Amino acid sequence: MSVLADFKRYRERMNERILSSSNLGVKRFFALDSQAYKKGVLDVKTKELLGLVASVVLRCNECVTYHVIRCVQEDVSEKEFLEALNVALVGGGSITIPHLRRAVDMFDQCRDKQEQGKPIDL
Repeated sequence: MSVLADFKRYRERMNERILSSSNLGVKRFFALDSQAYKKGVLDVKTKELLGLVASVVLRCNECVTYHVIRCVQEDVSEKEFLEALNVALVGGGSITIPHLRRAVDMFDQCRDKQEQGKPIDL
């Protein structure tokens, strides 16, 4: 199974598990997170690039994967993608380099899948 398919299955399973609880605070936070990435003054593409930068700086591989997928879905170009990663590198320092590697690898995998006409979904 591919890394992308494994990621999707795990994310769906765990989100369902977490959101099936009766914890209102958790549900509200998940809703707040979803709302933050909707179109507003900033477009969705820009918000996903911001999410990617924050995820790299915070060194969250699962978040990096999520935002890379969303960036590809939002048609972020390779130049835009690498420029955003440069901002993350400057903000986060050399310790973020392994996360940049992961981001570029995921970007390449998603773009390859897209070029094959296969959907990239979450």
